[in-house]
Order: sequence, then C-alpha cells, then structure tokens
Amino acid sequence: MFSYTDKPLIMGILNVTPDSFSDGGQFSDLNLALKQVNRMQAEGVDIIDIGGESTRPGSDPVSVVEQIKRVVPVITAIRQQISSTLAISIDTTSSIVAKAAIEAGATIINDVSGGTADAAILTLAAMTSTPIILMHSVGTPKTMQDHPYYDDVIAEVIAALKQCVAAALGAGIKKENILLDPGIGFGKRKQDNLDLLAHLDALVELGFPVLLGASRKRFMGALCDVNEPSALVTATAVTTALGVMAGVRIFRVHDVKENKQAADVAYAVRQSR
Repeated sequence: MFSYTDKPLIMGILNVTPDSFSDGGQFSDLNLALKQVNRMQAEGVDIIDIGGESTRPGSDPVSVVEQIKRVVPVITAIRQQISSTLAISIDTTSSIVAKAAIEAGATIINDVSGGTADAAILTLAAMTSTPIILMHSVGTPKTMQDHPYYDDVIAEVIAALKQCVAAALGAGIKKENILLDPGIGFGKRKQDNLDLLAHLDALVELGFPVLLGASRKRFMGALCDVNEPSALVTATAVTTALGVMAGVRIFRVHDVKENKQAADVAYAVRQSR
C-alpha cells in the first residue's frame, strides 16, 4: 500500500501512449515498458505513474476501452514479473479505467481533472480506500492552452483545489488519502507556472501532501531556449530542488536518477535549517 513520509518521493512517468509530448511511443510496447520500469527501479523510483491517454496541450481524448487496453497489461505484468509491492498510480480521469487499473494492481489514482471529469472516480477512491491525487486544470487538454487567464493564479488555484477537496471528502474519501497537484502547464501561461513554483509553500500550507509535475514542461524550454523536451533534465531538477525546499512531497518526473539526486540534496539542506 502506498504511504508517504516527510522525505520526498519520486514518481516515475510511464506513458504507454503514442502521442505524449515528451516520450510518446517510446514505451507503448510491453517489453519496452517493463524495461523502463526496471530502469526506474534501479534509479530509486518510489512510484510508477502509468497513463494510457496523452494530456499534452491540444491532445484528443482516448476511449476508455483503448486506455484499458494500454494500461492494464502493463500493470499486470509489473505485478507478475517485477514487484508485488511497488506503488503504481493510474493516470486517468475515468472511473472505469481507474477501476480496471486498481483491479490489475494499481494503488493510487492520479486524476488531472481533480475529480471533476467523472465524479464516480471519487466514489471509487472512497470505496476502495485508494489514495487520489487531485490536480488543478482548466478545460480539457484539447482546449486548456486556449488563452488561459487568471487575476491571481495562486488564489484561484487554491480555491479550485479546495472545491476538489470538499467534493472528495463529501464522497467519503479520507483526508489522509487526498493529495494535491497545482497542475503546472495545465491551462497556465508561463508566468502562471513561475508564480505557482514561487509559492508552492502556500499549497503545502493547505495541509495535504503536494505533488509537483513540472518535468520537461514547455515553459522551461522557453526560458532556456530549448526546443527538445528531453534536453530539460537539469531545468526539471531545479524545480524539484525548489519544491523540496517548499515542502512538496512527491515529484512526477521523466528522469528519475537526476531528480532523486536533486531531491536528496535539497532535503538534506532543508533538514539542516
């Protein structure tokens, strides 16, 4: 069963999709996916996050049947061939996909809609006592970057996440099974992302474990004058270190080794305050 401590945890991304923005198509083959899981385990990953639907800006939705077809064999194979205890999160907004994933061995739900796309996912999390990550986003992946606007991004994201928490608690999810994600890059402008990163402590103060998912995001490419997402490993590690200093608990990343090093050093510094 998933558990978290004060020490930061690394969540490794495993997109079994053909079109994710950074690694689409790399791990859609089962053997390649399992090889990547083994690699991430060797590098010290704490959680594997498996998604069968791309949520990159402009992406189209994927049917529930196709998502299940993509993710369930991978989860089953991990449980049979690699580990019976490794924490696995299912990255989906669908209660049907989440249920199939949990039955296959997933132990966490990671919902980029914060439970708003399919309210039944909250009921599922409550009934199965499955921890759920509630992320802030605006619109759908198809439309979220169509002129997003905030008067006060920190206040508005916090207010929206509080509504998600209220719905989750109302559905019967225990407080200790709720985690929050500010949704870096999801319906956010470059400055919005920077403001959120600068005020992660305000999210931490809500009293729930916070997950940061800034890995290889496009706004950093603009800052660093880099077009290839895979070239943003160092930039991502910087956000991880900043997040640790702010009290963030979990970091969703493509590059486990580099971000674990950043998290471990930043945590040691934080502990020395």
